[in-house]
Amino acid sequence: MSLTMFQVSVPAFLRALNVLSTLLAKGEEHAAAHGIIPDVLLGARLAEDMMPLTAQVQRVSDTAKFCVARLCGIDAPKFDDDEASFQQLQERIANTVAFLKSVNEKQFAGSEAREITLTFGPFSQTFTGQDYLLTFVLPNFYFHVTTAYDILRAQGVKIGKLDYLGKYA
Repeated sequence: MSLTMFQVSVPAFLRALNVLSTLLAKGEEHAAAHGIIPDVLLGARLAEDMMPLTAQVQRVSDTAKFCVARLCGIDAPKFDDDEASFQQLQERIANTVAFLKSVNEKQFAGSEAREITLTFGPFSQTFTGQDYLLTFVLPNFYFHVTTAYDILRAQGVKIGKLDYLGKYA
């Protein structure tokens, strides 16, 4: 049996967004328990030239919603990238999950061959839908989930590999 584009994308996105939500909740609890101003965690970076935690969460959201929108040929919801609290990041994740749950497998029909061109800055690349998902989206998506995890861990939040893996359905 072969996997569909829907099966490779939406369930993986939903699972990782749920994990990210849990990681953020643990980060917020850690800040409260240790008297850390939430802005310190939200603005934390792994390196000076990397984006802060808030931007990592925004990129996870954007990667998932834009992938689904491009593969299905529909519009993605617009988010302003102005989240400044744990609650706002949780709302963004919830809104992303709601969008992902609003699409169905039939909307992905033919998406593996759909031509998708990305252009931002000097980068421009045309993919088939399958190559877009497998070689661009999934690595990018997991990079930002992992970086969010790493930022929280580096800030002393007591999380480990099982937190990153989440609960198996």
